[in-house]
Amino acid sequence: MAIEIETKDCTALGDAELAELADLCADGPSRFEMGVLSKAAESWVLVTLARESGRLYGFSFSTLERIGGTPSVIIGLASIKRTAKRDTVLRAMVHDQLRRAVLAFPDEDVLIGTRFASVSGYDAFKTLQEIVPRPDYLATGEERAWGRRLVKRFGIASARYDERSFIVKGDDSYPEALDHETLKPEKLDPGYADFFAKVSTKRGDALIAFGWAMADDLVKLA
Repeated sequence: MAIEIETKDCTALGDAELAELADLCADGPSRFEMGVLSKAAESWVLVTLARESGRLYGFSFSTLERIGGTPSVIIGLASIKRTAKRDTVLRAMVHDQLRRAVLAFPDEDVLIGTRFASVSGYDAFKTLQEIVPRPDYLATGEERAWGRRLVKRFGIASARYDERSFIVKGDDSYPEALDHETLKPEKLDPGYADFFAKVSTKRGDALIAFGWAMADDLVKLA
């Protein structure tokens, strides 16, 4: 069976579906409960659900918006169930979000921004360009400014953020980030792992990251 993707307004997310999200999280490291998920549903505009034969395998909260005039897809709390199909689930969810981006922002480059709980999160950026942070690259002042803008958008206190490392210091709970564990860690550039050397999973740190979906690539998804 193929992975079935549904994206809808968070206002249409019922208690039964929130319970499904909580059950999925209970099997992973995030262990988000109904209270956190309910607040996420209030804070975000869209929720993407990935199912196979009716069973939930992944979800993400997101918005399509302009930040300072720049078309953006901001991905909030997200989690992928640890199964043999998890890379396929993530790819299908990202594909749907990019497809919606081109419909909302035709003929424009779109920034995709999120938080990563681990290096595996970079799997979500495989089709993006000009990723920040990335190995062997020193971020420009404007790119560091984008990091600050995303921190503000996520409602994170600036005192918790190091704009040089792009690391958000945790508050002793799992971060509301993209929770994913790659099936093929060897396929990721080993330089990405270096960014997490100072990330404390026990403290709940996360890495702010973003990349660009270019208009020429997006138009193929329309």
